[in-house]
Amino acid sequence: QVQLVESGGGLVQAGDSLRLSCAASGYGFSNYAMGWFRQAPGKEREFVAAISWTSPNTYYSDSVKGRFTISRDNAKNTVYLRMNSLKLEDTAVYYCAADAYGVGSRRMSSYDYWGQGTQVTVSS
Repeated sequence: QVQLVESGGGLVQAGDSLRLSCAASGYGFSNYAMGWFRQAPGKEREFVAAISWTSPNTYYSDSVKGRFTISRDNAKNTVYLRMNSLKLEDTAVYYCAADAYGVGSRRMSSYDYWGQGTQVTVSS
């Protein structure tokens, strides 16, 4: 069982940066691929970024590639999402998710555990 708690969201202006954190508790964090997804009002939840449990390899949606960076610190049981050059369209609730022995899937159905989400609001 893995529990995930996101933090670091907030209200920022377009062009600003934020770093989201997702702290995991439970057994075997290093064995999980971790993903970040987001859901904007009135829209479906979508993939943002993922990092595999080994190597690690990273993957990004086209909309955030070059602006966002996913990383993990297995010693701290934490995955991060560094978000630079934020845009209005990045406004959403951001969720982290864990996938046992995963490769960093873009599919929500691949993930076994989810956090409660943290709100990111980008204003003009």
